[in-house]
Amino acid sequence: MVVKSQIKFIKNLQQKKYRNEHKLFVVEGIKLVRELLDSDFEVYGIYTTDLGLLQDTEDVEHISESELQKMSGLKSPNKILAVFHFPTERELKVADWTVVLDDVRDPGNLGTIIRLCDWFGIDRLVCSLNTVDCFNPKTLQATMGSVSRVNIIYTDVIQFLKKTEVPVYGAFMDGTTVYKEAFPEKGILVMGNEANGVSAEVEALIAKKIAIPQFGKSNTESLNVATATAILLNEIRRG
Repeated sequence: MVVKSQIKFIKNLQQKKYRNEHKLFVVEGIKLVRELLDSDFEVYGIYTTDLGLLQDTEDVEHISESELQKMSGLKSPNKILAVFHFPTERELKVADWTVVLDDVRDPGNLGTIIRLCDWFGIDRLVCSLNTVDCFNPKTLQATMGSVSRVNIIYTDVIQFLKKTEVPVYGAFMDGTTVYKEAFPEKGILVMGNEANGVSAEVEALIAKKIAIPQFGKSNTESLNVATATAILLNEIRRG
């Protein structure tokens, strides 16, 4: 049986300030847990109501349904929860393509963009300091495990863009249609905030504004940032 203090500690990791303080984060569900166990992420602890889920893994702690419910951030916990250490910081290099997020706030959007980077072979995702935490539980669920395969860096994106030597593209409503753009082998794609788009400070550092043309009615709502990222990455990879 896990002690009350341990349950409280793990529950607190659902909050960003505790994750940052202890450099630990929580994942739930067997698929996510297995994905991260197979990665270079270091495990802190594994807790499950069914020891048969991970028969080939050592140091798995058997817990009750009520204990899992107290630890979990989900309304309906899914049999297993694991705590992992933050990955060690990797050197920030620009090779191939990099996606930069300027203040993306929705956890689901970030999780989907991480998954898209994994799908399209984008190794580096650079996030502004105000972008939602990549270890947010909702973000982790949306990544479907891709968080273990994408190098995610939080930094001052203005300073990052000032130092880059590759072309910088940004997504804008009034940019050049992406379907007529000839993309280079290396570059940066900047995606903006869900409500406000790319900030003025970041916009000043963008060499080329690109847009996804609208074919429907003019009163159609603008594309979700994750959907727009998918379309733009597809065109970039088409060459």
